[in-house]
Amino acid sequence: MASPEEQEQSARKEAASRLFSGRVEFLLSAPQLKFLPDPTVPEIAFCGRSNVGKSTLLNALTGRKNIARTSVTPGRTQELNIFEVGEPTQFRLVDMPGYGFAKAPPKVVEKWKRTVRDYLRGRQVLHRTLLLVDSRHGLKDVDRDMMKMLDEAAVSYRLVLTKADKIKASELEKVVKAVSDEARKHPAAFPKLHVTSSEKGMGIVELRAAVVSDAGI
Repeated sequence: MASPEEQEQSARKEAASRLFSGRVEFLLSAPQLKFLPDPTVPEIAFCGRSNVGKSTLLNALTGRKNIARTSVTPGRTQELNIFEVGEPTQFRLVDMPGYGFAKAPPKVVEKWKRTVRDYLRGRQVLHRTLLLVDSRHGLKDVDRDMMKMLDEAAVSYRLVLTKADKIKASELEKVVKAVSDEARKHPAAFPKLHVTSSEKGMGIVELRAAVVSDAGI
């Protein structure tokens, strides 16, 4: 027989799945903060290196195939892309520009950085950020820079390992330990990682429940 805690977790997962199976719609792309929608509902942001699998994870999380466009070309997401969840809207998902390997002029990259930094520091309805890390590579210096930025902005964040099905279980275990150990050194980071695979559905149900909880639903 399931414990009360397990029953509660199961209920949260089911409620989150029901919510995401309802209305999920793309709202707008904001090249600058002034184009963002009014801060009326909680927001959960997604960030990570270019080609880490943000769009694919968003598609898996929402149960849609193409709500977030995917591309093998790093740096395709150059704006803050906003998605609404629920009817009426319960919260928003914010897909932030990828960083690290964007094939763009330095001035454009600097503009992206400034937009992301200003969003993190000044968006009062931002409840949580999910920092995606490719399981095959672990944390890179650009990820550490992002973690530092989040720490300084006092924005709590969850570390989410993507593409966990692409490496052997033994290697994944090493990556999980290394990233977990490093996360404990960052004041704004959750110590517990989310290990996911968009293709296999690994960890998606649990991440849905975490996102809904983070939004305060």
